[in-house]
This record gives sequence, C-alpha cells and structure tokens, in this order.
Amino acid sequence: MTQSAGFIEKHGLWSDDQRRQAAEIAARLEREDIRLVRIAWSDPHGASRAKMVTAQAFLSALKGGYNINVATAMLDGSGARVFSSFTRGGGLGLEEMTGSPNLIVVPDPATFRVLPWEPDVGWVLCDDYFSSGRPFHFSPRHLLRKQLARLQQRAMRGVVGLEVEWYLLRLSEEHLTDEHIGAPGIKGRAVRAHPPEPGYSFHSETNLDRMHAPLSALARAFAKLDLPVRSFENEWGPGQVECTFAPAEALQAADNMVLFRSATRQLCRRMGYLASFMCRPKLKGMYPSGWHLHQSLVDISNGSNLFAPQSPDENLSPVGRAYLGGVLNHGLAATIFANPTVNAYRRFRANSLAPDRLAWGTDHRGVMLRVLGEVGDPASRIENRIGEPAANPYLYIASQIITGLDGIDHARDPGAPDTDPYNAERAKLPKSLLAALDALEGEPLFRREMGDLFIDYYLAFKRVEAGRFMEFARQNDLDPSSDEITDWEQNEYFDFF
Repeated sequence: MTQSAGFIEKHGLWSDDQRRQAAEIAARLEREDIRLVRIAWSDPHGASRAKMVTAQAFLSALKGGYNINVATAMLDGSGARVFSSFTRGGGLGLEEMTGSPNLIVVPDPATFRVLPWEPDVGWVLCDDYFSSGRPFHFSPRHLLRKQLARLQQRAMRGVVGLEVEWYLLRLSEEHLTDEHIGAPGIKGRAVRAHPPEPGYSFHSETNLDRMHAPLSALARAFAKLDLPVRSFENEWGPGQVECTFAPAEALQAADNMVLFRSATRQLCRRMGYLASFMCRPKLKGMYPSGWHLHQSLVDISNGSNLFAPQSPDENLSPVGRAYLGGVLNHGLAATIFANPTVNAYRRFRANSLAPDRLAWGTDHRGVMLRVLGEVGDPASRIENRIGEPAANPYLYIASQIITGLDGIDHARDPGAPDTDPYNAERAKLPKSLLAALDALEGEPLFRREMGDLFIDYYLAFKRVEAGRFMEFARQNDLDPSSDEITDWEQNEYFDFF
C-alpha cells in the first residue's frame, strides 16, 4: 500500500538528483512497457527482500513510499521470531515497535534497473522509515549512510572494491519434497547439488570452460544491470568461483553486492544451477569462500587517493597508516560484521588462504590486512581479507569506516608489517560466532557510532541463531568447535545465502 502522495517531499528524503532520476524512471516505465517493479530492501543479513508492485503503484511509491511489514527485521534466517513483536514495546522496549507495525520504504531512484531475465520487470532498492519520517532504527543502509556523512564532513569519500568467492553447483533435485519444508526456527533439508568441475586445479582454463555457459549468461546480465564485474575466475574448491569488481563509491559498492548476490542466485536457478554464498558448504572437497574488501579514501575536492604513500620508503600515507591502525586495533570487535554466520569461523586457520589473527603486511596473502600502495598510485588501498561472502555489505563496510576513522582520530600506529603472520605475536581472531558477539559487546566504539539500540538488537538477533546451533550440537552430541560442517549449517545457510 502506498502512503500519502507527499511523504517523500514532506520529509525531504530525496536530493535534487533523485527527484530528476525519479522523473526519468516514470517516463521509462511507459516507454519500455515495464509492468511490474520489485521494490527491494536489505534485511539484517544483507539479503534482498522485496515486494512486486504494478507500474501504477510504483509511480505512487515514487511520491509516497510503500508500506511493508517490519517483520523482515525481526525474523532470523530460519524464519524464527527473535523478538516478542506482539507485546508492548515489541520485545525491544520501543513503543513504536509494538504490534509488528508497518514501515514505509522509499525507493532510491539511483538504484533502479530493469531485470534482463524479466525485461518487463524493474528493480529498485529502498530505504525504510517510520511513518513519522524518522529512519528505521535497524536499517543497515541507514547505518552506512551515517558513516559516509562523517567522511563527507572531512571532505573524504570511501572507495570500495569487491572480491567475492562463491560456489556454482548443478542442482541434483528437480522438485522440492516434504523434506525441504521446515518451520519457523527449523530449516528444511538443503537441496542437493553437485559441482560442475572437480576443483583443486587453480585457474585451470579447462575447468573454467566447464562452467562457461552459466558464467557467460551471468556476465551478459551483469553488464545490463551496470554491475561493474571485471572477472570470473575458477578458484580452489570444486565449482568455486571468484568475481572481482571495479572500485566504486562505498554505498554503491554495498548496493551492488546486494544485487549481485540476488541476481546470481536467481539466474543460476533458472539455468538448473545453485549459487551459494555460504562460506563452506557441507559437500565433499568444499574449501571456504572469502570476501576480500578493498578500501581507500579519496579527497572530495580533487579525487586524489589519500592512502597513496608520499615517498618510496612508505607503503601507505600517514592517513592510510592511521586508518590501518584503527582497523587493526578494533579488528576483534569488528569480526562479527564481516563473519555473521556460525559457518564462517571454521575458515580462520593457520597457513590457509584466510587470516587467523590481527596481522598486516605489504602484498602478503596470509595477513588479515594486505596493503597495496606505491607513490602516485591512485589504486593504493588496504585489502581486508577477513570477510565471508554471506556478510551484510552495509555493516561490513560501515565497520571499516568506523574503525578506520577512529585510527585517524587517534593517530593509531599499526606497527611494523608482519612477514610471518601465522607466527606473529598478534591477537587471534574469534573462534566462534558467540566469541565474536562477546567481542562486539565489550567494544564502546561501535556503541558510540552505531548506537546502543542497534548493537543490543544485533547481539540479541545473532545470539538466537548461535543458540539454535548450540542446541543442535547438544542434542546430537557434537563438538561445536570441530572442523566438521554440520547438517544444521548446511540446512541453515546453503540455500539462504
């Protein structure tokens, strides 16, 4: 249901550019005979949720927004209700959350696309608000916008490059059965799938060719969606693919990740494949997937890279080193935003392609923070190698800006680079989702920048998920710290991310 015609204008929710873009979209709907539009928003997991509305309803939403239920922010990945929505305060002590109320989602015209696989269907990302016009407390996109505003106040903007690993697998089951159907809090059995190539032949052209048809179809679709994907590479595990993206402004990069994951999953399904962004599926030979986040700051006035070193004996500028020091100093507390699932913590192993501690180095793939910089190089940057591909992009990127700016504000020194990172005297990364949540709870920086309200919400939200896993392990007499992937993880994550 659309809101009153002037909601967007009344609350000043659009810039002049967005108003111009909205007018262009309205003309495009008629010109291209676009009949339906998916209005999408990010849930706490960073997954795309959507309603599909008629073109006429969407035109109204471009003025008044559109009603959605707050429930997608109150349910975990299994559909379990995390908070007591129907009690006073909605289980959060907030009067405005009583009774699972409606929110109003406002399209961001800058994100509008037409879906190549359904050419009469548009797609747009939205921001969620209360009916008062106040931003929704628990919106990841709003949280990132707040951090970008802090950068702008310093005449800076964030630039982010994505490097994402995922699994391309052929579906082994033609139809869903009763086994696949779960209930709130209990996921049904994950669909069965098998790899299209045997893996463990890094960058094999022959194995890459085995995946050519679906990857080529994805490339065509991504080009039409204006997703800046630069490469497809067959990685280590069987059916494991890495996609790299051209650098983009931070909000655009986060939006691109939401669309990329959703579009990849939809297109692969239509071709008889399953795309999974689960870190490490429970299939033979599956190697953990990572999401490496390349980041830098640039000067708004002239576009110069603020991380570029100023002399040949440096690897980063003083600003870049301080930013690096902040990310390093708060790395334990920030881990949860890059690794929000139970499954991710099996990835942190010594002498792997993932970090196991808060180490940094220059062009070293064993560290958490890999520095790539040269004098005058506009691509000078820090690569954080900690993330999993299921991370919420808004929270992952926001956490980097928060910790990096803290480093700049306090001139934090990262120390000397680590040349033997798996033996470095550095703090070890958390070993479990619960340990990562404990690290976040004890860190005042994130409470200050994200707010107590959001941090307490997020801790409660993720502890329900971790608690369901621990209960499964208890009932099945399993060691939750084992390196073995459980059925619970496979059912919970394989076809959700």
